[in-house]
Amino acid sequence: MTTPAKIIDQNLPTVALVGRVNVGKSSLFNRIIEERHALVSDIPGTTRTRNMGIASWRGKNFRLIDTGGLTFTDDVPLEDDIVQQTALAISEADVIIFVTDIQEGILPQERELSRILLQKVKDKPILLVANKADNLSFYPAVHDREWRKLGLGEPVPVSAANGSNVGDLLDIIYKKLARGSRRPKVIKEILPIKVAIMGRPNVGKSSLFNKLIGEERVIVSDMPHTTREPHDTLVEVDHQPILFIDTAGIRRKNKVSGELEKIGIGKSIATVNKSDIVLLVLDATEPITDQDQQLAGLLREHTRSVIMVINKWDQAEDNSDNFRNKVKADIYTAFPHLNFAPIVFTSAKTGYRVHQIFLLIKQAWEGRQVVVDDGRLKEFLKQTIRRHLPTRGKGVRHPRIISLTQLATNPPVFDIVIKANTSLHLSYVHFIENRLREEFGFFGCPIVMKLSKLKRHTAPPKL
Repeated sequence: MTTPAKIIDQNLPTVALVGRVNVGKSSLFNRIIEERHALVSDIPGTTRTRNMGIASWRGKNFRLIDTGGLTFTDDVPLEDDIVQQTALAISEADVIIFVTDIQEGILPQERELSRILLQKVKDKPILLVANKADNLSFYPAVHDREWRKLGLGEPVPVSAANGSNVGDLLDIIYKKLARGSRRPKVIKEILPIKVAIMGRPNVGKSSLFNKLIGEERVIVSDMPHTTREPHDTLVEVDHQPILFIDTAGIRRKNKVSGELEKIGIGKSIATVNKSDIVLLVLDATEPITDQDQQLAGLLREHTRSVIMVINKWDQAEDNSDNFRNKVKADIYTAFPHLNFAPIVFTSAKTGYRVHQIFLLIKQAWEGRQVVVDDGRLKEFLKQTIRRHLPTRGKGVRHPRIISLTQLATNPPVFDIVIKANTSLHLSYVHFIENRLREEFGFFGCPIVMKLSKLKRHTAPPKL
């Protein structure tokens, strides 16, 4: 039986960015980790769930957490969840960076947050930062008495937009971390299996993500598009590192509301190219939609290994094997281009059969690495042709297959070479693909079949 996932903790010191809305925490987060990881916009409440990244300074690493902006009002959806996420970040942090906006100065939210921090955080350094100091003319403002009234000292002016003074800020952070029990260090490189969780809004992706990693790390809500940007967590299962990536729900363009959702969907689609395996989550309580089919087509086009997860199975009308088999047949009919993908019935809410996903991931990863040597392929081709002669496509000449060669793995790519001036019917290419699966596995993995013709002056090899 598969052991539960364990989050890989490399025992790095942690720095948390906190502050009210629209002070540029996510921009500063992206600047420090040197990636465009966090979603950045002027819309209050853009960041909801904590973002985590690894920062490097002076050749050593520490962990950085971005948090949602606080308003201390009910105007922003999921404010209570954002407050809870911020509290978790503060509890995990070795150093807290209180980010403010030097151009707007101190607002009531800063006074409230500083009061809370000074009251509840007794044993951790708090560093006040004045962001948006985009040129030197803003620097004198840090001497204003209003900053000192917060009780956190004079702020460090920086500009996340152009990087001004961020190096000096990192020097200060580094020194504070170096005095703690956990110090910045060089971390070993880990090459995990990258697994993206994708699907329409409200199919239970975030609930499944939390269940798989074994921790309530991302916000779960019935509100559509709760998850606005990809969130990832590195875990270990049976000594195998796996990077799980939760993504924003993808729906039809004519239903997308606002720029944030559009950007979030773009980031979700970009995640496909960065992943090895995709968990395509479907809702057992709803019929398959055109959007599900379009997303499935995208995954096949990008040659990702796919595991179809039928979530909310605890709400299914029937749990018999006959009903499961009927549902499976219906799904494969709706997704003929994903006929290689295994199907698992789960409930992220109750945990029903979620553990099976780990085994399927392992099998799908191994399927992407299968290598078939030329000798076995030569014999395989002989047997396949004896079983069913090649059928022609266009033209009148009967095709002759000269060779079958594996060109690559992850995903597997095969090249069928046929005689010049002949053509091979696409159905026969699919026949060879299906025979390859029967003979060599390639579990959960698309097979890329290329077709090329032997040049006239080249002597064909003997089969």
